[in-house]
Amino acid sequence: MIKKMFLAVLALSFVATSCSSDDDNNGPTNSDLTLNLSGLESLGSNFVYEGWIIVDGAPVSTGTFTSITFPQTFSVNTAQLNSATAFVLSIEPAVDPDPAPADTKVLRGEFTGNSATVNTGLIGDFSSASGMFFLRTPTDETGTNNMNDEYGVWFGTPGMPPTPNFNLPVLPAGWAYEGWVVGDSGPLSTGTFTEFDAADDSAPFSGTAQSGPPVPGEDFFMNAPAGETFPLDIRGRTVVISVEPVPDDSPAPFAIKPLVGTAGNETAPATHSFGQNLSSLPTGSVTRN
Repeated sequence: MIKKMFLAVLALSFVATSCSSDDDNNGPTNSDLTLNLSGLESLGSNFVYEGWIIVDGAPVSTGTFTSITFPQTFSVNTAQLNSATAFVLSIEPAVDPDPAPADTKVLRGEFTGNSATVNTGLIGDFSSASGMFFLRTPTDETGTNNMNDEYGVWFGTPGMPPTPNFNLPVLPAGWAYEGWVVGDSGPLSTGTFTEFDAADDSAPFSGTAQSGPPVPGEDFFMNAPAGETFPLDIRGRTVVISVEPVPDDSPAPFAIKPLVGTAGNETAPATHSFGQNLSSLPTGSVTRN
């Protein structure tokens, strides 16, 4: 009888030890990573935002999202999250065969304790951003001024040829500048560019009498979009320089708009100044717990 009781106690002890061991092994392995970001804008249908933590110098995905309503919380491996030294936010293809982050990295911040303040510093320093633009219609001229310079906007200082005068950082791979004029129905692109002393990548609205100058810009004579009437008088309109992801399937300006100006009534040789718009730069915080 005593032997049977001893065996029963031993069995119960084994079961208790086994359960305790199982509970320890099956304990929580993930922790929460909370993003509280501002200034982001919706992407085109082919792209998503993706978060990354930097662990031992390598990126580890924390998940993708398309909603720009915050805060948002993601479940991340606890050991990796505790070892992370930084957080990065990138723009990725919605269908992405590449497991690594794309060049289009928007935000980064280093962890201090359990939080990181993130900003756009990895794209460039816009704290000294400045520039000028002028009104002229070189693509509609045939050797003489047609006296209709209010229908074109070009970025730089007028001359023969015009010269650039942006004070903007050279962008890393994955990003390009884009000019905009706010028309009657919304923003109209003047084209994207990465160099300030060359024409931009497109001229869908310009005339055909001759090529434009060696600076970014656009005349507004042809192919008016719905809701717009061309030629478009630029005087009094808002002119914007944005920073765009490459590639980009959204027809609207991206969130980062470091320069904004208003065209005056005077055409070239008069110039008009951009003002800084640093409040447009996305920012935020990331917390792990």
